[in-house]
Amino acid sequence: MKKFYLGILIMSASTIQSQKFPALKAPVAEKQEHIREIHGDKVNDPYYWMIDYFKKGKDSTKVVDYLKAENTYWEGMMKDTEPFRDKLFQEMKARIKEKDESVPVFDNGYFYYTRTEAGKQYFKYCRKKGSLTAPEEILLDVDQLAEGHPYYNATGFSISPDNSKLVYGVDDVSRRQYTLFLKDLKTGKTTDLGIKNTEGSAEWANDNKTIFYTENNPVTLLSEKIKKHTLGTDPGKDVTVYEEKDHTNYISVYKSKNQKFILIYSGATTSSETRYLNADDPNGTFKVFQPRMKNVLYSITPLEDRFLIRTNKDALNFKIAETPLDKTGVENWKDFIPHRNDVLMQSVSAFKNYLVFSERQNGLTQLVIYNRKTAKKEALTFDEPAYTISSLENPEYNTDNFRFGYTSMITPVSQFEQDLKTGKRTLLKQQEILGGYAKDEYTTERLFATAKDGTKIPISIVYKKGFKKDGNSPLLLYAYGSYGSSMDAAFSSTRLSLLNRGFAFAMAHIRGGQEMGRQWYEDGKMMKKKNTFTDFIDAGKYLVKEKYTSPKHLYAQGGSAGGLLMGAVANMNPNLWNGMISQVPFVDVVNTMLDESIPLTTNEYDEWGNPNNKEAYFYMKSYSPYENIEKKNYPNLLVTTGLHDSQVQYFEPAKWVSKLRDMKTDKNVLLLKTDMNYGHGGASGRFDYLKDISLVYAFMFKLEGINK
Repeated sequence: MKKFYLGILIMSASTIQSQKFPALKAPVAEKQEHIREIHGDKVNDPYYWMIDYFKKGKDSTKVVDYLKAENTYWEGMMKDTEPFRDKLFQEMKARIKEKDESVPVFDNGYFYYTRTEAGKQYFKYCRKKGSLTAPEEILLDVDQLAEGHPYYNATGFSISPDNSKLVYGVDDVSRRQYTLFLKDLKTGKTTDLGIKNTEGSAEWANDNKTIFYTENNPVTLLSEKIKKHTLGTDPGKDVTVYEEKDHTNYISVYKSKNQKFILIYSGATTSSETRYLNADDPNGTFKVFQPRMKNVLYSITPLEDRFLIRTNKDALNFKIAETPLDKTGVENWKDFIPHRNDVLMQSVSAFKNYLVFSERQNGLTQLVIYNRKTAKKEALTFDEPAYTISSLENPEYNTDNFRFGYTSMITPVSQFEQDLKTGKRTLLKQQEILGGYAKDEYTTERLFATAKDGTKIPISIVYKKGFKKDGNSPLLLYAYGSYGSSMDAAFSSTRLSLLNRGFAFAMAHIRGGQEMGRQWYEDGKMMKKKNTFTDFIDAGKYLVKEKYTSPKHLYAQGGSAGGLLMGAVANMNPNLWNGMISQVPFVDVVNTMLDESIPLTTNEYDEWGNPNNKEAYFYMKSYSPYENIEKKNYPNLLVTTGLHDSQVQYFEPAKWVSKLRDMKTDKNVLLLKTDMNYGHGGASGRFDYLKDISLVYAFMFKLEGINK
C-alpha cells in the first residue's frame, strides 16, 4: 500500500522495513588483546591498535587499509543513491548565490569585504579606501592560493595600524595548525614568516612591526605560549611573553577594540586570568589584571576611563562589574550590571557613547542597548517564537552605528544596522535563496518536553505547511549539549531539501548548553552529564507522544560532542530511533581522557572529569558509548570521521563501529565514512561540504523510501 504526502511518494512502514540494502559483506576489524587496568578495573580493548596511525603517521598502513575498506563498503551500500545524491547536491548548490559579496565593514579608514565568484570554492578578501566607490584592492585571492590543495583554510586576517601590512594564518592539512604569512600591501610581496603551529592569527602592536601570536604544542595541539615577533627577525628567536603551565587552560591573545591594549586570556571551564599591555609599548611587561581565582571566570573590556569586567564571581549567570584603570584587583570591582537569576550575561560590545549587551533569557538570545550618558537601556524585540540575534563585526569604536544579525528557522540570515542614537534600523542584506523561497510556506514552533526529573526542555522545530502530526511523518532531531555551547534556531538553505520532502527538523536545547542560563550547563557536565542524554531521549519521546513522528520515522543527528550524545542514546534507548547520523563522534571517552598525548585531552578535564580519579572514571565509564555496547539491536547508523581530525581522532569512531558491528544483534545498516583528506570540520570549499549533507539526507531518504 502506498500513500502520497506533499506530492512526494513515500512507502508505507511495512514496505520500508522490507526495503533491502545490497547484500555486501561488511569489513571485520582485527582484534588484538590490550588490557587497560586502573582503579582495580581491568578492561580488554581489542581495537586499541587502531591508534597506530595517530602514533606512527604514514609508517602505519593497517588502520588506513581498514578505513579504506569501510569506505568501499559504504560506497557499495549506498551506490544506488548516487544519482539521487548528485541531484540533492545540485539542488542545494543551486540555492547558493555563487557570485556574491559580504556587507563591507569600515575599519580605520577602509571598507573591508569578501566576494565570491561563480564556480569558485573560496573567496577574495578586498578593501576600498574611504569610500565604496573607490578602486578595489584585492588583499588575498584565496581561490588562487588554494589551487592544488585538497584542503585550504586562510584565516585570522589582521591589518597593521598603518594599513600597510596583512598577517594571516594558513592550514592546508585540516589539522588546525596554522602557519603565519605576511603580505606587504604596498609591494604585494607575500612572505612565509616561518612561524608554525599557531592558532592562525596574530595581533599588531601600535608600532606596525611587532606581532603577538599563540603557539601550540605540535603533538597535543594545546595552546601553550604567547610569543612576540618583530618583522625581519629570526622567528626562532621570538620571545615568549607568556607560557601557560596549567594544561587544562586554553590561551589566546587579542587587541582591545579601542586599540589601547594587547590582552592575553587564559581560561578553563571554571576559572580564568587576563594579562594586559599598553599596545604602544610592545617591549613592556604584561601585567596581571587579577590573579586567577578558583571557580571564577572573568574577561575585560577597556573603556577610556575604566575597565568593564564580565564575571561569574558571586554571579552564576554572570554580571558586569567596573574598576578604575589603575586599580584592577578584585577588591576594586563594583557592580555595573548586577546579577539576575533569569538572565545570562554573555558579552558586551563597547562604543564611545553606547554599550551593547548580549544576553539570554527564556532560552532566547537578546541584545540590549545601553546609553552611556543617560544609563537608559532598551532591548531589541522580535516576534518569532524561536530565533537568534547576535552582534556582528563592529570594529569601529567612535561610531553610533551598530550591526547585528538575525535569523530563525524560517528567516534567512539577515544583517541590520541600527542607529543607536535615533533607533532607526536598516536591513543591509538578507541571504538570497536562488530559485525562490517563500517564508510563509513553512512553520516554526517552540515546544517544551518534560524531562525525567521534571525539567522543561525547549525544542525548536520547523516543517513545511501541510506536515501531518499523525505519527507517520519523518522527523530529524538534532542536538549538541556540551561545553556550554548553545544551539540556537537558525535558517539553513540546505535544510529545505529535507523539509520539501516531508521531513520536520527539530533542535533539542538540552542541558550541557547554556540556552537556559549557566545552571543549564552546570547540570549537563561532569557528574551530571547523563542529563544531556536523558533530555534528548525525553525530547524524542515527546515528539512521538505528540504525534509529530514515531520510532519508525524518527532520526537523530549530532557531531563531535553531539556524536557522543548519539552513541550514548543509542545504547540507552536504541528502539526510539529508526536511524542515527553520528558525525566525528567523541565516543571513546574513557580511553581518550586517560591518554594525555591525544590532542586537547587535558583541556577537557573540567568538562568530563579526570578518569585518573576513581569516581570520575566509573561515572565516565557508565555512559561512554564505546564501553557500553551490548549484544542487542541498534538503529541504522551512518558514522563519519576524518583521518586528520584534530578534535576527535579518527580511531574513536573506527573502534566504535568495529565493536558495534561485532556485537549488535540486528540486521540494520552500519556505515563508516572516513574522509582521507579532511579533519574535524570537513571540506574547506563552499560547495564540497554539500556532498556530505547529500549523503546524510540520502541515507535517511533511503530508509524512508523517498527516492526523488
